[in-house]
Amino acid sequence: MKKIYRLKDFPIDEKALMLQETLFHNANGYLGVRGNLEEGLPQEFNTMRGTYLNGFYDVIPMKQSESLCNLVEEKDTMLNVADFQSIEIFFDGERFSMLDGRAEQLCRTLDMDAGITERSLAWHTNSGKHIQICFRRMASFVRKNMFTIECRLKCLDADCGLDIHSHQKALVRNYSNPADPRVGQNNKLLLHPTVHLLENGTSVLECETTVSSLKVCTAVQHELSRKMRESISYDEIEHSCTASYSGSLKKGEELRLVKYIAVCDSRREAEPVKAALSYLGESFGELDELYEEQAEYLESFWERSLLHIETDDDSGLAMVFNQYQLLQSVGSDGICGTASKGLSGEGYEGHYFWDTEIYILPFLSCTNPELARCQLGYRYATLELARENAKLLGHKKGVLFPWRTVSGRECSGFFPAGSAQYHINGDIAYAVVQYYLMTGDFEYMAKEGAEILIETARLWMDVGNYSKGKFVINDVTGPDEYTCIVNNNYYTNASAKYNLTWAVKAARLLSDRGMWQELEARLGVSSEELEGFGKAAEAMLLPYDEALGINPQDDSFLSKPIWDFENTPKENYPLLLHYHPLCLYRHQVCKQADTVLAYFLFDGIESRETMLSSFEYYEKLTTHDSSLSNCVFSIVAARLGLKDKARSYFGDSIRSDLVNSYGNTGDGIHTANMGGSYMTIVYGFAGMTVTESGIGFAPSIPDDWRSYSFRIGYMGRSLEISVNTEKASVRLLSGEALDIRLFGQLVRLNDKTEVSI
Repeated sequence: MKKIYRLKDFPIDEKALMLQETLFHNANGYLGVRGNLEEGLPQEFNTMRGTYLNGFYDVIPMKQSESLCNLVEEKDTMLNVADFQSIEIFFDGERFSMLDGRAEQLCRTLDMDAGITERSLAWHTNSGKHIQICFRRMASFVRKNMFTIECRLKCLDADCGLDIHSHQKALVRNYSNPADPRVGQNNKLLLHPTVHLLENGTSVLECETTVSSLKVCTAVQHELSRKMRESISYDEIEHSCTASYSGSLKKGEELRLVKYIAVCDSRREAEPVKAALSYLGESFGELDELYEEQAEYLESFWERSLLHIETDDDSGLAMVFNQYQLLQSVGSDGICGTASKGLSGEGYEGHYFWDTEIYILPFLSCTNPELARCQLGYRYATLELARENAKLLGHKKGVLFPWRTVSGRECSGFFPAGSAQYHINGDIAYAVVQYYLMTGDFEYMAKEGAEILIETARLWMDVGNYSKGKFVINDVTGPDEYTCIVNNNYYTNASAKYNLTWAVKAARLLSDRGMWQELEARLGVSSEELEGFGKAAEAMLLPYDEALGINPQDDSFLSKPIWDFENTPKENYPLLLHYHPLCLYRHQVCKQADTVLAYFLFDGIESRETMLSSFEYYEKLTTHDSSLSNCVFSIVAARLGLKDKARSYFGDSIRSDLVNSYGNTGDGIHTANMGGSYMTIVYGFAGMTVTESGIGFAPSIPDDWRSYSFRIGYMGRSLEISVNTEKASVRLLSGEALDIRLFGQLVRLNDKTEVSI
C-alpha cells in the first residue's frame, strides 16, 4: 500500500491555505514547521506562519478579573520561534506568486513512506515564460534538529534571468484570533536577539525569550547545483539574514537549491549556537543520505505499526495519515509531551492535556513502547511541580498534575473546566498501569511508575471523604466540560478507584521483588496508608439510578432539564462558542464522552445491561463538540455489539482533519482523535483487552469492510491480528509462546503459528 496523500488543483484562498498549512506540515516530535508557501502571501491573508519546538515556551500574563487565592495568573505558551521557510524567486525580474501570473497543475503531496512533503506547479509569467517549480521539505526523524527545503526550477520554453532571495527571520510573533478561545490571544514579540553570525555562507541567529530565559538558535546554509553570483546580509532591525543568488536559467535546464536548517534550544543544549553549527556541519551536502535515512526509519515504523483496512472508501489512507501525524507529534526526549495540536499549529498554545495519556499512549504502548516511556518520563520529570500544584489547591499530601501545561506548571485560567478536572491524576495513573501491562517493564514501575501511583492515590484520599459508608469525591469536573464542578462524577470516581487499587498493587509488586523498602522510606508510606487506599477503592461511590438502570454522570445530572436540541440551530455548534457556561452547566447536555469513556477504560466495571442503557441515554445528550468523543462512542458501541453505530461513529472520527469536520483544523491537527481512531479498531472492532491475567481479543468487522489487520507488541512479543468476514486470527510473529483469550477462550500461540476462530 502506497502511503501517499495528494491534493490537486486546490483553491488559493485563506481558508484552504490555512487547512493545507496544517495537513502538509512537517514535524519529527521535536521540530514542527507549518506547510506555508515559501514565497509568502500578501498581508491581507491572515494565515498562520509558524515554526515550533516541542516544549519550548515563554510565560505570559493571564490576568484574572478577581485575584482570588492561588488562581493562575500566568501561563506557558508555545512560541513561533523562527521563519526560515521564505524563498523569493524572480524570473526576468517578475516575482513568483501563486496569486499572480497563471498557476496550473497545482499539487501538494504528503509521502508517508518517504517522510517528505512536496508542492509542485506549472507557472506562467505575465511575460509568457513557462516555469516548472517544485518544493520538497523534510523534518528528519533521525536527526531531530535538521530541516531541509529542496527547490527545483526549470524554464521550459526560453532562457530567463533568475534571482533567488532566501530569508531567515528570527523575530517572529505568534498567531492570534480574538474570535476563538481555543487559540492564543498573545501576539506580542517575546523573542529578543542575542547572537548573529555570518561566515562561509552560513547564517546563525539566536534569540532569548522574555520571561523563561530560554534560547533558540537557527543555522542556515545553502547548496546549489551550479554556481551563481551570491551574497549574504544581516538586517539588525529585523534580526534576519538573506542569502541572495543571481544568474540565468537556460531553456530546459533544471536548477536545484537545497536549504539546510539546524535548530537547537537551551532546554536540550548548553550552547545552542555551537550545537546548531555542529548539526549543520554534519548534514550539509548530505540530502540524499538524509532522504535515505528518513525512508529507512519509516520502513521500520510501518513494519511495527501499520494498520491495514480493506474497504471501498478511503478509511485505510485516513488511518495511515492519522498514525503518521501521531509519529510527527510525539516528543521522544522526556523533556516534552505531546501537544493537543501536535507541532502543526498554535491551537491551545501548544499545551499538553490528558489527551496524551488516554488517547495517544495506547497507540505508543502497542507499537513503540520506547516512545510511550518517554512520554511517561515527562510526567515523572514534572512530579515536583505537581506536588506544588496540589499544595496551591489546599492539599496536604500527594500530587495534582496540571490540566494544561508545557513546563509542568498549571496554565488553566478557567478553573471550572480546567484545574477542577482532577481526573487528570487518574488518567496518568491509568496510562502508567496500561504501559506496564502491555510491556511488563518492571524497571519502569520500580523507578518511576510506582511513585506516580502512590502520589496520585494520596491526592484522592485528600480530596475525597467518607459519607454514609461510601467514599465520595465532591466539587470536581469530569471529561464533559459542559457539566462542571459536580459531586461524584462517575468517570472521576471510577478512575480514582482504579488509581487507588493499583497503588496498592504496585507496592506489592515491588515488595515481592524486595524493591519496596527504598521507595517506602523515601515517600514515607505506611502500611496503614496502603490499607486506606484499598478501603477507599472498595467503598468508592459509583452513581447508579435504579429507575433508569443507568450510571448518572454525577449526583445532580439527572435532576436537570434536558437541553433543547430540537430548537438549537446547527450554526450554534459548538455550543461553547454560543452559550454562557452556566447555561450549559444547568442542563443535561454533554460535550463529549464521560461515563461512556469509563466503560471503555475500565472493562467490566458494570454489567452489559447497565452499559447499554447508559450508552443509549448519553447518546441522545452528547453533541460531540469535542474531537475526543466520536471515537469513544465507536469503541463502546463495538464492544456492546452495536455494529452500525460503531461504524458510523468511526467514520465521523477517522477523517475529521482531512475533511476539516470541526472547522478548526487550520489551527492544527487533533492528535487525540487520531489516537482515538487507532483505538477504535484495536480496542473497539478487534475487542482487545489487557489485564493482569493477560491479553484478549473479541473481533468484529463492519459490514462494509472486507478485512483489517494490524500488528502490536505485547510483553516483548510481536502479534499480528487479521479479521475478515469469515474468520479472525492471531499470529505470533516473534517471541516466546503465549496464552491469549480469543472470544473468551484461552488459546496457545506458538512461534509463527496462527490461531483462528
